Amino acid sequence: MNQKKLEKLTVISGLALAVSALIPVAKTTFVGLMGQEGAKNLANRAKSIVQYAKEEIEDIVAEAQFERMKKQMAHEIEDYEDTPVYSSAEEVEHGHSAK
Repeated sequence: MNQKKLEKLTVISGLALAVSALIPVAKTTFVGLMGQEGAKNLANRAKSIVQYAKEEIEDIVAEAQFERMKKQMAHEIEDYEDTPVYSSAEEVEHGHSAK
């Protein structure tokens, strides 16, 4: 992963952990101040933020896996293209069995 993606992953992971740890505390703290409805809204917004962070992390991981797969396929294609192709007569001449 490049540096920007790694930094983004670190920030999003930290935010997700912080928000998920603060949800119960914030909920109980704000119940008295904002009432039951306000606390529910706050909890729902916090859940949305955590869900968004989770999706962003999944996207970053999927992109990294895709890039790794592309590189692997490129290497396999390169290896395949570098493999010599023999005719039956050439295979016998070079010591390869004819198929």
